[in-house]
Amino acid sequence: MHGIARLVLGPVLPNLQASWVKLGPEGAARMLAAGVNDLGGTLMNESISRAAGASYGQELPPLEMERLIRAAGREPLLRTTLYAPAGLEQRVRALAAAPLTPLNQRHAREYQPA
Repeated sequence: MHGIARLVLGPVLPNLQASWVKLGPEGAARMLAAGVNDLGGTLMNESISRAAGASYGQELPPLEMERLIRAAGREPLLRTTLYAPAGLEQRVRALAAAPLTPLNQRHAREYQPA
């Protein structure tokens, strides 16, 4: 489906993103092979997917993201939110960033209805 979407919508919608938070690294790699050309980055304090049961976390360090992309036969490119290539300074900051502090969130099933 993603490959067909890229073929049909490419001139209008050139980038399709897979969510490794929802799919996990293995699922995201499969999506790269199926036509997706973008992976989401670190999600700070992401709670929606995790509360719904996703268990892949909120952070995939830049070097691990690059490893995943290369293993899928693609060339990683750090980009801005407007899909322009990020500069060297931004890449250096990304690689030097400290890991996020793990969150202690409850699964949605743990909440009691009011």
